[in-house]
Amino acid sequence: MPRMVRKGDLPSKICACCGRPFTWRRKWARDWDQVRYCSDRCRGTKAPRPSKPLWSQP
Repeated sequence: MPRMVRKGDLPSKICACCGRPFTWRRKWARDWDQVRYCSDRCRGTKAPRPSKPLWSQP
């Protein structure tokens, strides 16, 4: 049985639309290199990335 990977150890990217970070999902395993958007909503909008993120970290 393969070893489990903690969520904190998964690779992550920044969404090209909203600028939020998102992490690897199993359904993206085959084409993780081509994934640019965090959700279908962002993929449908395809707006340019804002100069500063729309969210802030505490």
